Amino acid sequence: MTAGQGLPPFFAGQEWGASLAYIIIHTYEPEVSITEEVASSRLARLKQQLLKLYDSNPYVGVLRMKLEDIQIGAATLSMPVIQEIHGNLYGMAHGGASASLADTAMGVVCVTLGKRVVTLEMNINYLYSATPGDTITAFAKAIHDGQHTLVVEAELKDAAGRLLAKARGTFFVIGSFDCE
Repeated sequence: MTAGQGLPPFFAGQEWGASLAYIIIHTYEPEVSITEEVASSRLARLKQQLLKLYDSNPYVGVLRMKLEDIQIGAATLSMPVIQEIHGNLYGMAHGGASASLADTAMGVVCVTLGKRVVTLEMNINYLYSATPGDTITAFAKAIHDGQHTLVVEAELKDAAGRLLAKARGTFFVIGSFDCE
């Protein structure tokens, strides 16, 4: 390569430009990518660890939340609506139970990104109510994965796929979460 040939304008006309560009181009090593099999294995280990962790969580147990699926940056949890557990005085699911499901699902998303977090702020908009016998499913996904904070959204739907509520939470990172 001769000086200035095929180089960005910054390097053009610089006598050291071609040498520097050669060093940059020929010493760059792409990031190591993990195979799909390795990623799948890590995800399976993380799911097993989360199942064990949430099975021993008394609050999750009382509300009967169930971890359905996880992906990196996404999680699906469900919760049956049982009048004696989740019901309010109007015979429908209490908003606090739905908010707990959303918060828990969004927290799981943070864990899939390797972060231990606490909730800084959360809002939820209720669109329809769930009644006893329904199952509420929370579909949560990360929309911002920062060094100190994460923002996650969750949609709560009934078995028919009707959107019951939409939530968004901001989470503060307090440490890392390793599945090893």
